[in-house]
Amino acid sequence: MSALGYHDVAAAWWPYAFILLAGWLPTDMWRWIGVASAGRIDENSRLIALARAVATALVAAVIARLVFYPTGSLAAVPDAVRVGALAAGFLSYILLGRHILLGCFVAEAILLGVPYLMG
Repeated sequence: MSALGYHDVAAAWWPYAFILLAGWLPTDMWRWIGVASAGRIDENSRLIALARAVATALVAAVIARLVFYPTGSLAAVPDAVRVGALAAGFLSYILLGRHILLGCFVAEAILLGVPYLMG
């Protein structure tokens, strides 16, 4: 008997089932556990502080990877533009009242606008 792998199923629905089982279900399971236990956990506990620190570090690592080691069409954008968009987005987030969407819009406008203006 051979092991069943992703490419061993030829059905058209298989990629969607795989995404559901391997991607969404494990993530969503932890979200539901968090919702169920949220009322019992002290917001100022050391465990929650650790969870926030880990979550913040993961987001920072993903952003750093996107900026410094991009793939796809983002790799065509010059390094200085990517770093400048990150800096401008963060600066606008701080200066415009800590609104995440405003910081994202500024960074996205730079990422899309500067390469367009450069030709």
